[in-house]
Amino acid sequence: MAASSWLALVEVFWLPLRVGGVLVPVSVAAAVVGNLLLVGAALRLSGSKVVAVLPAASWLVVVVAAMVRRPEGDLLLVGGGATGIVNTAFLLLGVLAAAFGAGLALGAPPRPAPVAAPSGSGSGGAR
Repeated sequence: MAASSWLALVEVFWLPLRVGGVLVPVSVAAAVVGNLLLVGAALRLSGSKVVAVLPAASWLVVVVAAMVRRPEGDLLLVGGGATGIVNTAFLLLGVLAAAFGAGLALGAPPRPAPVAAPSGSGSGGAR
């Protein structure tokens, strides 16, 4: 969950990234790939469907918080011009990737319970 929150924060700050005056939508690709990979990794590492959904939820919380104007007047996600198009693509594709990853995790078959190792010497009581 911490990794997805950190990634969402970095993606939000990458949104206005320009190289040579050209807007580079690195955040859009990072949001899609990051949401899919982190949800899948959480499912594989924990085996819990609830834990697998947490990266998508924490990503969404950070991004929604970035859309709220601060008391000082700061706003991280703006909606005008080319930056607005990139921001909209970031929100739309990031949420779709998070929902798709969460859907895959929730629809995954449950992991089989580990088989207990037999106790004893394994000789069946024979000497």
